Amino acid sequence: MKFVRVRAVAKKEIIQIWRDPLSLTIAFLMPLIQLFIFGYAITFDINNINAVVYDRDRSYESRELVSEMSSSGYFSIIGHIDSYKEVDSYIDLNKAKVAVIIPEDFSKAIKTGRPAQVGVIIDGSDSNTATIADGYLNGIALQFSRRMSGVKIEPVIDIRSRVWYNPELKSRNFIVPGLIVVIMAVIVALLTSLTVAREWERGTMEQLISTPVKPAELIIGKLIPYFAIGLIDIIVALLAGVFWFGVPIYGSPLLLLALACIFMFGGVCTGIIISINAKGSQSVASQIALLSSFLPALLLSGFVFAISNMPVPLQIITYLIPARYFVTISKSIFMKGSGLETLMVETLLLTIYSAVVFAVAVKKFSKRID
Repeated sequence: MKFVRVRAVAKKEIIQIWRDPLSLTIAFLMPLIQLFIFGYAITFDINNINAVVYDRDRSYESRELVSEMSSSGYFSIIGHIDSYKEVDSYIDLNKAKVAVIIPEDFSKAIKTGRPAQVGVIIDGSDSNTATIADGYLNGIALQFSRRMSGVKIEPVIDIRSRVWYNPELKSRNFIVPGLIVVIMAVIVALLTSLTVAREWERGTMEQLISTPVKPAELIIGKLIPYFAIGLIDIIVALLAGVFWFGVPIYGSPLLLLALACIFMFGGVCTGIIISINAKGSQSVASQIALLSSFLPALLLSGFVFAISNMPVPLQIITYLIPARYFVTISKSIFMKGSGLETLMVETLLLTIYSAVVFAVAVKKFSKRID
């Protein structure tokens, strides 16, 4: 393998990228757009749930309960209604997720020490929000009952919890590190999936084949520009995550970048394989790249959904998804400050994956030339 030939191919690819505004947009603008859209759109922090109150008692006690809900920060009281018909209207039209119905004898029950029943209607069309809202309401009811009764109940078990790595339980702190992985998986696969298909589509591949350039040299030369672009993108995404979104990184950024290089090398090789098998069509190559990179990275990497909760066949499939390993690496370095000794298994599996797909890409390309 001669470096001069690899450099010539890389230079040719850089010129093609520079002359293609679409490739430049995908390379530098799309990662930032995706990071900002997903970074703000995806959140598991549920606050300010819209609620309406049907207060049939209109007493001091009922007003205190409503005040307790409002001051908790979990609920936004958007209206006080006067009938059950209005409850149906607010819930059906998605104006409110929760309706609280306080009966007429609410204050009387509290004053006499009897259990005071409060009706709650929760919109279950979003099961996650409904479950969390129900938990919030139960906590508020317990706190309100203690305050109004004036009786301090000593618990049988005194639980004292400490949350490590993400003390404030901010969903953004674990979403952004995983999101960087998903974006990079899509970008590097999408960009490189076009490179060989473009040569066949434009009829320039025959000219490359007639040169002394070997298949391995051609693939490496084509990978270098996209690898460099991916490295720039991940540095920009890292800076945006830390300084714009305020996500702390407790581990070594240099270690994260080093392991990102292994991940990206596997990604660009996967894109090359897609491009070789796309029958010379850039549109087919881009569609295959999106489907084979975005959906597995989003759904099967553990970024959003816990792999342990998936059916066993899907859990087995996730071992073939490189984003699974790099999501673990990214979150561990960001949130736990993990070092290489802790991430050795994931690093080794990523390295094996990258080596295998590179070998497959060279072999596939050689067969295509033949």
